[in-house]
Amino acid sequence: MFKLNALALAAIFSLVAAIAQAGTLDQVKKRGFLACGSNTGLAGFGLPDDKGNWTGLDIDFCRAIAAAIFNDPAKAKFIPLSAKDRFTALQSGEVDVLARNTSWTMSRETGQGFLFAGVTYYDGQGFMVRKKLNLSSALELSGASVCVQQGTTTELNLADFFRGNGMNYEPVNFATADEALKAYDAGRCDAYTTDSSGLYSQRPKLANPDEHVVLPEIISKEPLGPLVRQGDDQWFNLVKWVNFAMLNAEELGVTSKNVDEKAKSLHPEIKRLLGFEGNFGDPLGLTEDWAYRIVKLVGNYGEVFNRNLGEGSSLKIKRGVNALWSKGGLHYAPPIR
Repeated sequence: MFKLNALALAAIFSLVAAIAQAGTLDQVKKRGFLACGSNTGLAGFGLPDDKGNWTGLDIDFCRAIAAAIFNDPAKAKFIPLSAKDRFTALQSGEVDVLARNTSWTMSRETGQGFLFAGVTYYDGQGFMVRKKLNLSSALELSGASVCVQQGTTTELNLADFFRGNGMNYEPVNFATADEALKAYDAGRCDAYTTDSSGLYSQRPKLANPDEHVVLPEIISKEPLGPLVRQGDDQWFNLVKWVNFAMLNAEELGVTSKNVDEKAKSLHPEIKRLLGFEGNFGDPLGLTEDWAYRIVKLVGNYGEVFNRNLGEGSSLKIKRGVNALWSKGGLHYAPPIR
C-alpha cells in the first residue's frame, strides 16, 4: 500500500470534481431550463416585482443564454442569492451560472474553482453621504462610521482605502446590502459604500433621496460579470460567447428591431454572427442561429444596457467606460470567425 500526499489527493479531488461538473449544457437541456443565480434585489441588475417578474442587466444576460439554447428566453429560472450564499450555490450545482453583479478577482478563479466569462459591466466602488455633512471628497471621511455589506470585495476595498490613506474609520457590517442601506438611512453610520452603480440604484430607496450625494472618488476596479464552475470548457465557452455575441451585435449595428433585415446582409461579419456563414454553433453545442436568437429575443448589449441602466431606465446611468471600444469605452469582443 502507498500513501498519497496532500497535493496528490487535492489533484484527484479536483479531477473528480471536473468530471462531475462536465456536461452542464446537457444537464440544462435535460432539465428544460437554465438555473441562474441572481441578486436578491438590485435595481438595474436583478430585481423582481411583486408578481415575480424579473428585470435587470444580469437577468437579461441569463435570458440571452436561454434564448441561445432553447430559443426561448423565458426558460431562464432565477434563484435569488445573498452575497454570502452565491458561491456555495454555484459550487454545489444549485445554479448553472452566477450572474449577480460579482467582481472578477484572482482569488475567486484560482482559489474557489470558478471562471469568469467576461465583463458585462465595468464598475468601481464609491461612497454616499448626507449633503448636510458638506463633504466633497472621500478623503474627508477620516473617523467616519461606514455601513458596508460583509463577505464582499466592498468590505475589503473599504479597509484598503482607509489604511492606504492613513485614516481611521469604524466599519458597520451587515449581511445584506438592504440591511446596510437601511442602517445608513436610519443614521447608524456616516457613509454607505458599495459599487457606484449600486449607489445610484439604491439611493431612490432612501426616505429622502435628494438629501444624499455620491462622492466623486472611485476607489477600486470592479469588473462585474457572470461566472461558472471550472471543469466544463464547453459551458464556459458558451456563456463567454453569449456575452461576446451581444457586444459584437451592437458594434455591427444589429438590433432586435432590425435583425431580420440584417439577416439579408452580405456583410461577412454579420453573416457569421447570425449563422449564415461558417460553423460557429456546433462547437458550443448550439444551433447555427444561436446569436440570431439572442439578438432577436433579448437584444444586443446596447439595448440591454439602455433599458436596464441607461436612458431607457429610471437610473439614467451614462455608458461611460461601458461604451464600446469604438466609442471610447472598454467593451471589446473578439470576432466570430
